[in-house]
Amino acid sequence: MPMPLTLEARPFAFPLDLRHAALVIIDMQRDFVEPGGFGETLGNDVSRLQAIVPACVAVLQAWRAHGGLVVHTREAHAPDLSDCPRAKRERGQPTLRIGDVGPMGRILVAGEPGNQIIPVLAPIAGEIEIDKPGKGAFYATPLHELLRSRGITQLVFMGVTTEVCVQTSMREANDRGYDSLLLEDCTESYIDGFKQATVDMVTAQGGIVGWATSSSSLLYALGQPSRRPAYAH
Repeated sequence: MPMPLTLEARPFAFPLDLRHAALVIIDMQRDFVEPGGFGETLGNDVSRLQAIVPACVAVLQAWRAHGGLVVHTREAHAPDLSDCPRAKRERGQPTLRIGDVGPMGRILVAGEPGNQIIPVLAPIAGEIEIDKPGKGAFYATPLHELLRSRGITQLVFMGVTTEVCVQTSMREANDRGYDSLLLEDCTESYIDGFKQATVDMVTAQGGIVGWATSSSSLLYALGQPSRRPAYAH
């Protein structure tokens, strides 16, 4: 029986058991990452999110090579917006709101071009795809049941944004009994300071929500690359 892989992490080492682990990629969709999407209509600099894509690709490729389960989520609403509360759609003063037509189709609507995962991280056959109407991956979705049916007890998180959908999903996972690991260089926020604050909150008090590490630590544990990285606690 394979032994767990030990990853250097905060607040202490994480014992990764690939047989019972899934890689969860949160909302790496065009509406958030590319110009013209919902993220940019809120006044954000989407290049901050684009910067994590190479690290995410490296992790996804390595994870697939080891036969690990992959979960992709999209924040997506029904075309009639029946699952989008008024308080969510009308919040703030964006130039375009959820459901409005933007450069890549209707904003955050399932099936629209902008709602798709960016091509370099696109799902392949056998991977789980979750359309979620809320911030968290477990709210109003079948994710928990799908993971339980596969014997998954550990989740490795990457995606966007750190303080909103990623953190919400990690807290939901914690409440459901999963051990969660966040890859710091595979997640990002539009706003200075929010990412680091979230990592600190997640790992505080002995890992009250979960652990955090670097993609290089995970890749080393998976056999790539040959030189062991240093991970600053």
